[in-house]
Amino acid sequence: MATLKQKINNLFKPLASEHEGDKKLIIAVGVIIVFGLIMLSSASSVKAYTQFNNSYYYFIHQLQGLFLGLIGFYFFSRLDYHYWRKYAFVCLIFSIFLLLLVFIPGIAADYGTARSWINVFGYSLQPSELVKLFFLLYLAAWLESRQKSLDDFYQGTGPFVAVLGIIALLMILQPDMGTLSIIGLVSLIVYFVGGGRIKHLFVMSLIAVMALSVIVYLRPYQLNRFKCLVDSSFSSNDICYQVNQSLIAVGSGGFWGRGLGESRQKFLYLPEVNGDSIFPIIAEETGFIFSGLLVILYMYIFYRGYLISRQAPDTFGKILSLGIVSWITIQACLNIGGMVNLLPMTGVPLPFVSYGGSAIMSSLIAVGILINISKQTREISASR
Repeated sequence: MATLKQKINNLFKPLASEHEGDKKLIIAVGVIIVFGLIMLSSASSVKAYTQFNNSYYYFIHQLQGLFLGLIGFYFFSRLDYHYWRKYAFVCLIFSIFLLLLVFIPGIAADYGTARSWINVFGYSLQPSELVKLFFLLYLAAWLESRQKSLDDFYQGTGPFVAVLGIIALLMILQPDMGTLSIIGLVSLIVYFVGGGRIKHLFVMSLIAVMALSVIVYLRPYQLNRFKCLVDSSFSSNDICYQVNQSLIAVGSGGFWGRGLGESRQKFLYLPEVNGDSIFPIIAEETGFIFSGLLVILYMYIFYRGYLISRQAPDTFGKILSLGIVSWITIQACLNIGGMVNLLPMTGVPLPFVSYGGSAIMSSLIAVGILINISKQTREISASR
């Protein structure tokens, strides 16, 4: 009988077919992280000094989250991703459990109108960030197992809608519509990649739009976000204040920017400069050139993930890898689109850049899994 040490060694032992992971992906993510730390230090300095009398408060705490995230990245990049296939149902139960934690008195933490956080040993944790990953692991394994029966309502579409509906309901109750949008869009993408039919996707998308319309109608503050999208001058000093200040920051950056550390909007004019509003500060200080390059880097990460998905050795890896890069790219688009008023504001963080230990940890763990898949891809020299 194998000892515990032998079992652990076997778990992390490289497969005979493994090769080097995708270095280009690692470099792209690394560049965004380093650039993000520099910009977070600059963007949050005034707010941090005002609230904590320490200009580097958010920067230091981000380093702590980054450290844990890098440990997770290393661990999951070495752990064979097939391991998660066996525990797919556990991932689903864990996802539901995480979302239920925010409703438990004593550990739940309220920030503004949302109940999306919990307190763990004095630290705040956003469970929905981990749900993005664990629910995706479940979907990838489930879709692989149901490939031949997705056309059947009782075996395919019905259970998919039911499980996604449970997750959606729990997120609506928080409410966390931004994260729900990401999970919903990623779920539809992996459903299609896993063999789902376009007509089913169309029906599910129609139902989702109708449900969203009802929710927005019943919650005036969310309806106001759409009003700001249509006309940013609507209630510019109140409801659309953040949108307008964001547009001022982006516009004042011009082509080359004001210079690193020279933002004016970070002097308590623009809310949440360390969180979802960090991109306008980036655009203000570094200008169109560097903020545009940041957008290109996110697109490049999607491209590398697409290549990994195309060359994945099995359907599970194909679905999982495309799901991970779709999550990162969609989240970046929702954040940046909201800041430049091309999309309604959702409050989601900018991946690898915005302040938040939960967000950067879950994203780095997901990239670690993606790197492990890339180690097992069928190498095609022309595309690598």
